[in-house]
Amino acid sequence: MSFALMMLGAMALDAAIDWPAWLYRAIGHPVTWLGRVISALERRLNTGTRARRIAAGALCCGAVLCVAGLPALAAQALMPDTLAGALIGAVLAWPLVALRSMHDHVAAIARPLAAEDLPGARRAVSMIVGRDPEQLDAGGVARAATESLAENASDGIVAPLFWGAIAGLPGITLYKAINTMDSMIGHRNDRYEAFGKVAARLDDLVNLLPARLTGLLFALTSRRTRHALRVMWRDAGRHRSPNAGWPESAMAAALGIRLSGPRIYGSHVAPEPWLNEGAPDPSAADLWRALALFRRGMGLGAVALALAFLVG
Repeated sequence: MSFALMMLGAMALDAAIDWPAWLYRAIGHPVTWLGRVISALERRLNTGTRARRIAAGALCCGAVLCVAGLPALAAQALMPDTLAGALIGAVLAWPLVALRSMHDHVAAIARPLAAEDLPGARRAVSMIVGRDPEQLDAGGVARAATESLAENASDGIVAPLFWGAIAGLPGITLYKAINTMDSMIGHRNDRYEAFGKVAARLDDLVNLLPARLTGLLFALTSRRTRHALRVMWRDAGRHRSPNAGWPESAMAAALGIRLSGPRIYGSHVAPEPWLNEGAPDPSAADLWRALALFRRGMGLGAVALALAFLVG
């Protein structure tokens, strides 16, 4: 069975129809199912000393990976090694790719921003970022949206497809379980810093190659490829994340804008360094250009999957 074809089919399904609202109302979504498991385990296990919380967090990770991985392994074992099997796998992997929803969320920010409706743009950006939108001016809203687009292109699209192309349905499912755990418990605060440590480290590990690949896709599909590659190599390590700096710095250089920099979370100011320092903040027009780059980069990723299928 071609795992690359399976992932290409999942990508095509998501790009065409996303996860329909009627289907979400009827059965929810696999990520929300995982979220309920993670929340239940966290409430029960996240107590005691720091060492106990770290151990409990590791136990939580193991349990969630079993809950997610064992059905995926069973499903793949039962699928025929035929084109029909690959198509069945594509349908099962489809909800674990967030191509269409990411594009639509950012477009929903770009539209009010272009109409100079800052309150509307703030409301829209609050759906995808954790910082206080009321503290953001128009440039800050565009910057937050562009950063989210770049980072989520990696961990919401390229990474699941990458691991799915390598290991099929178990690969994409286990990746999504790790990434969901990181998004829920991998935070550096009093409640989660110890309990979520293992989840955060696992997420760093499984995104190591996909983040760099995403940056490369953006650089190769930009009109400033050499500059984007140079800035990505120079600036990626400045980011607080070991992985997010790669796609963000590549996108910043490709568009001729700056990203990251100081930001406000509640009452706390995080003094983050700039990526592609010296360039201006993005505007609404740059946000549309970022979406165009996103489409080209993901399109090149689809070409890579198609080539992997043809030569595999």
